[in-house]
Parts: sequence; structure tokens; C-alpha cells
Amino acid sequence: MLNPIKKTIALPDGREITLETGKLAKQADGAVELRMGNTMLLATVVSAKEAGEGVDFMPLQVEYKEKFSSFGRFPGGFLKREGRASDYEILTARLVDRVLRPLFPDNYHADTFVNITLYSTDGEDIPDALAGLAASAAIAVSDIPFNGPISEVRVARIDGEFVIDPTFDQLEKADMELMVGATYDNIMMVEGEMDEVSEADLLAALKAAHDAIKVQCVAQMELAKEVGVAKREYNHEVNDEELRKDVREKCYDKAYKIAQAGCADKHWRAEQFDKICEEYIESLPEEEREEKTPLVKRYYHDVEKEAVRRCILDEGVRLDGRKTTEIRPIWAEVDYIPGPHGSAVFTRGETQSLATVTLGTKLDEKIVDDVINQGKERFLLHYNFPPFSTGEAKPVRGVGRREIGHGNLAHRALKRMFPEDFPYVCRIVSDILESNGSSSMATVCAGTLALLDAGVKMKKPVSGIAMGLITDADGSKYAVLSDILGDEDHLGDMDFKVTGTKDGITATQMDIKCDGLSYEILEKALLQARDGRLHILNIINSTIPAPREDYKPHVPRIETMLIPKELIGAVIGPGGKIIQNIQEVSGATVSIDEIDEGGYIEVAAANKASIDKAMEMITAIVALPEEGKVYQGTVRSILDFGAFVEFMPNRDGLLHISEISWNRLDDMAASGLKEGDTVEVKLIEIDKKTGKYRLSMRALMPKPEGWVERERPQRGERGPRREGGNNRGPRRDRDNGNRGPRREGGNNNQPRNNQPETTAE
Repeated sequence: MLNPIKKTIALPDGREITLETGKLAKQADGAVELRMGNTMLLATVVSAKEAGEGVDFMPLQVEYKEKFSSFGRFPGGFLKREGRASDYEILTARLVDRVLRPLFPDNYHADTFVNITLYSTDGEDIPDALAGLAASAAIAVSDIPFNGPISEVRVARIDGEFVIDPTFDQLEKADMELMVGATYDNIMMVEGEMDEVSEADLLAALKAAHDAIKVQCVAQMELAKEVGVAKREYNHEVNDEELRKDVREKCYDKAYKIAQAGCADKHWRAEQFDKICEEYIESLPEEEREEKTPLVKRYYHDVEKEAVRRCILDEGVRLDGRKTTEIRPIWAEVDYIPGPHGSAVFTRGETQSLATVTLGTKLDEKIVDDVINQGKERFLLHYNFPPFSTGEAKPVRGVGRREIGHGNLAHRALKRMFPEDFPYVCRIVSDILESNGSSSMATVCAGTLALLDAGVKMKKPVSGIAMGLITDADGSKYAVLSDILGDEDHLGDMDFKVTGTKDGITATQMDIKCDGLSYEILEKALLQARDGRLHILNIINSTIPAPREDYKPHVPRIETMLIPKELIGAVIGPGGKIIQNIQEVSGATVSIDEIDEGGYIEVAAANKASIDKAMEMITAIVALPEEGKVYQGTVRSILDFGAFVEFMPNRDGLLHISEISWNRLDDMAASGLKEGDTVEVKLIEIDKKTGKYRLSMRALMPKPEGWVERERPQRGERGPRREGGNNRGPRRDRDNGNRGPRREGGNNNQPRNNQPETTAE
């Protein structure tokens, strides 16, 4: 018997979100159906009853999936069914994972799977902003231990006002867009992009988002209370408190000395820290070693973490000896590789990015065919993180979620500074050759340098920095760290990445691992990050002060043209025949796309001659005929009363027998014209009603001496003019001495040359 329970959440603009449980997927540990307008998500969660043997971490997996049927569409490809997750789905799943993961109990190690599926959408509301709320609600109504609830909202600034969970149309007008995840008390995750906003504006957006999240958390608490599910009991860790105490007593001081040494070599530090743990294990009785080693390693990790944190808080000494505000040494070089269209190396401490830029044509655009998002992308950024960058002996496999997430952050940091009228498709590839903290920010800096080296006229250079945080247990003392190391990220309480120009922030990403992070600390971190960004920007500007004046010699040249929409078909031709011929004759690559303003044509080639030839051929097609202009034409057909001449591509005009010569011609044979002949003609008339063209050869010849133009008789009152230009009424029979059919072209009178007037027939 169904016993559904429903809660409604009102948004500030009058829209409503409903959460309902008890109808669908009842065999999952928790399931919630979320609706907003015509958008429907189903979130489920299932967690194993026991932890796997030897597992000492939280094995959480979050999946987000959009059904093509939700938008009334068929999937592409031969199979016509959903396949591997798209980048958009992976990024959405990561947003949810980053908020949920820190809130499971530290000693809970059971396999846990969260699945969020989009079943309905109308393309107005953006579903990724609702995924975190749906997932958290599913956990809230389950028996799975969780220190939530949480929710996520998108906050956008539109016309100076903050809007919670804007629609797709509203988002296009925003100058700031953030996804924020939080509990009722604390912000846990931030990610977004913006148009060079100030630190104060970013903080204001976070506050607006958190206020909305609090309302959604309360609704989940009420829903869970009505469901009345008790959280399960579990025991996923067996601890030995005496061993824990002994490890701390014998290892803490040694670990503190390593942390205090201030050595910049991470491999040396890792070896020294590992040596302390190994020596302790070796000191145990041989019969106890195998059993106690996993516990010793877990307890020693806590000892090492405490030693590093206390050294920073009490003495202001970081692992590599820097001050809290100090940036690691930086060196950069552009034009490092000759083959790409732009390249740069950016090295900060033990983190190094080699970035390359490739410039292409419209044919290189990325086609996006997600469920809701469809279109093309002209600015791409790909991030690669091979195992050798951290000294690991592992094979290089396919692109993982981490690579997609880090690449997306760097892409968002740079894309608003990319020139809007840039004719090329641009791809940046960042290969991380060394890594010890914030390789995504190194990608932003290396990407900027490579773009400038390629001659891309960026609006402004962009730099990025990662900030860390170490807090005391009671929150009474804290230290904000600039340009964090990998260990400081792992052992610290915050990873706060900020990118921007000299005038403001362009993108940010933040993950918080502690409770009670105040806005005071966030403000200090943002201001300290600004100083670091400006320091790095100075190094970028000293490396390459401005974009190259011209592209490198091997960059394909591109010219563009905008034509009326009605001429697109003329350029393409039947079955693409004409555009293919243009490419074959000129050697250039020609692409055409219909936009609101008309047909956008892009011509690319390795040399100017090919581009000029293609542009000449296209111009000839799309140029409009002009009365009085002289053209070189080709005779296409010969008739009794004249010839049809192609005077422009796909444009034929009538060259009447009377317009070939000033002398009277008895027939077309006397003209000497043959099909395929090239003739010079003048366009003497464009019929505005029919669109037909009258051509003349004799208008380009000297008029004979004494020539008298016959005056045409005035037309009398007649009935409506019939289509085709014949206004003489019904045709009269030749046997009665009347004229036969009127010849095409409209001129049925042969001019006189001191001869009796006669008809052309």
C-alpha cells in the first residue's frame, strides 16, 4: 500500500520544488522524486551493510544520468540508447560528490552508490542545480549514517540582482554564475565563473546562495522526521587505543622535525615521513606486525597530519619552508615547441604544465549533443594528468573524472577572456609534466601564455592560484596558505582555487573539509589570493607582454563573409556541387553556417592566393546584378529570338536578337554566336516584377552615324497585365495577318537602320 510523503519548497520567484518519497524505487535504501515545473529527477541511494575487508576510506560513487526521453529526443548513434556519461553528466556528478563525501562519518566504510536520473525536462529549468538536493533528500529518508542534510543551488547575478536557480534563458544574461553546496550551518563547495567580479561581490553571492540552501535543508529535515527512519548501527573499524597512543608518543616529535625542516623536495619529505612509520612497525614484535600494520599506518597518518598542522599554526612554518603568503619560484617560457600554433611551459615549484594551442576552422568545432544542451563549441581546453607527473609507475589510461573536472575549471577561467569575434576554432591542451599542488591553476597560466604566443588577442591575461586553510580544533587559530602543496591540500581544511585578471575574478572552485568556516576567513583567503594572482600576472606579462602581432607562418589563414540568407543555397549548390567546386578550384576550405544575421561563410587556406580565389568565386555568386554594369558572360543556349547568357554564376539573362548588333539580323545564325562563347554584355534592365534580366551587346558598340531610335507607341487602356509581360490580350491567328506568340524578353520591336519598319519575326 502506498504511503507517499511530500514536502514543498518555495523559491523566491514563486516557483516550487516538491520532494516526494514512498512511491518509486522502494527497494533502495532511500529514494526521492524531485519536481520543479516540468523537471523531474529521481535520486536513489543504496549502501552495503558491511564494509569490505581492509577498506579504511569512504567508497562513495555518485552517478548523474539524463534520459533522452526526458526531452522527447532519441539518442544519437547506431544503437539509439544512452551510452557512457557525457562530460556534462560527469561534472554534475562531481559537484554532488564533493559536497556529500566529507559528511559521511569518518569510520563509515561501506560501499555506497548514489544515482540521480533526469526523467523529465522542458528545457527551461536547469536540472543540475537540483541534483544535490535530490541526492541529499534520498540519503535523509534512508537509514544510512550522514551528517547532513545538504543542498546545492545555482546563484546568478542578473541586472545586479541575485537569482536562485535561474532558467536557461535567464542564465544567458548573467555576469556571475556559481554553484554552491552547503549544510544548514556551513558552505562546503563552490564552483563557478564570472565577468571579472570583485571579492566582495563573490562573498555576497555566497551569502545569497546559503540563505536559499538553509530553507531546503529544513524541508529535508521535516521530510526525514515524517518518514521516521532510524539510522543503522555499524562497526567498520576495530581500534586499539593503546596502540594509537603509543604511535603518537613515539612518532609525533620525529614527524614534527620533518615538517619543521622546510625542505622543498616532496620526495625527500615523503621518504622521511614513511621511514618514521616503517621504523615503528619494525619495532613491534614480529608476531604482531602483520596484524597491527594497517592500524599503525592509519594512526600514523593522523600523527603526521597533526604535526604538519601544528607546525604551521604555532610557528608559521610550512612543509617547504615558505611563509603563509609566499608563492613558490616560477619560471615560464613561450614558443617552446615549433609544431603547434602556440606553446608555453609554466613551472611553479614542483608543478609544471606544458600547454599547446591549435587554431582550426569551423570544421574543427566540437559538436555538443547532450539531452538538453545542443550546439557547437569553438573554444576547447583539454587537461591531461599522466602518472609520471607524480613519479608513479602506472600506465596511462583513458581520461578520468579528475581530468574532466580540472580541465573544465581552467576552461571556465579563460573562456570569458577569449575574443568574441575570433575567426578560429581554438584548442588548448595542457599536459601536466610535474605535479605537487594546483596543476589546474598551472594550466590556466600556461594556457594564457600559449594563447598569447599563438597571437590570440585575449581581452586580458588570466592567472590562477590555489589557497589552503589550516584551522585549530576549536577554531581559535587559523592560517590561510597561498599556493598550496599537494600535502597541504591533503592534510588541510580547504582547497580554494581562484582565477582572474588584474581587474577581477573569472572563475573559482572551493572544497571545504571543516565545519564552521566563517565569511571572515573566506574574505581573507580571497584578498590573499588576489595578491598572489597579481604576482603571477606580473611574471606572465614579463614573459610575453602582449599577443604576437601576427600568427605563425604555419597557421591557416581565415577570412569571413556574411551573406543574405536567401543566397546560402546559391553558394552551396545542388548537393553541395558549387561549394565543392570552389574548394577544388581554389584549394581553400569553405564552410557556411546559417545564423540570425544571415549566412556566415568562413574561408581558410594555407596561403593568401587560395583564399583570394575562393572569395572571388563566392563574391561572384552572392553579388547582386546592377543595371548598367558590364559583365563577361557565357552563351548557354541559342534560340530563334536571341540567346541566354550566364552573366553571373547561376544568373542568366536574355540577349535579344535586336540587342546583338546595331544592324538588323535576319536570324541568329547571322549573329555568329555559339553555345559556350564568352561575350561582353551590359545589363540594361531588371524586371522588378519577374526578376528577369535583359542584356545587350550593341550597347557596348559605337552607335552608327545618323541612327534614329524609333519611338515606341503609347499603350492604350488595357485589362490586367498577364504574368510573363504580354499585355496584348488573346493571341491572334497568323493566317489573319496578326502576330504570333510574343518572344521572351519583352522587346518585340526591331530597331530601324534607315530601313522600312518590320517585325523581328
